[in-house]
Amino acid sequence: MFFFSATLVSCQFFDKKAPSEDELLQNELQKIDWKKVDAFPTVDACEVITDESQRRQCFFEYLTQTIQDKLSVDTLRIFYPEIDTIEVKVTVFPDATLKFEPQFPKDSLAYDKIKIDSILHTKLVDMPKINPAIKRGIPVKTQFVLPVILKSE
Repeated sequence: MFFFSATLVSCQFFDKKAPSEDELLQNELQKIDWKKVDAFPTVDACEVITDESQRRQCFFEYLTQTIQDKLSVDTLRIFYPEIDTIEVKVTVFPDATLKFEPQFPKDSLAYDKIKIDSILHTKLVDMPKINPAIKRGIPVKTQFVLPVILKSE
């Protein structure tokens, strides 16, 4: 009698249908926060840092300093001595390539945007290797804007 009642009760578990592949995929995709990455881009010099926020800070400081060093050599200061800071939009692609775009105020007509963009592309070659951001184990594209101070000597 016990065996018979156990089989009747357990039969209700067989009536449930397993969710389809698409349902499982949609549920998992909804759980993912697509606005955040699991690991920010980094450079080899910052890899030894274990704390994620300190590693991110190290990366931004390292990249900002590298860009400042390359741009402070001469060119922008000669053409535009009134510019002391330039915002640079940096894109790190999954294949570890970089793209730099100067950002200008909306009302900025005083600068030759094409010339400044050209200077950026010329000066910002041979950048150190940057490891792309990681999302769920896969390299992903990231973008951020860095304020770059042009040193005056």
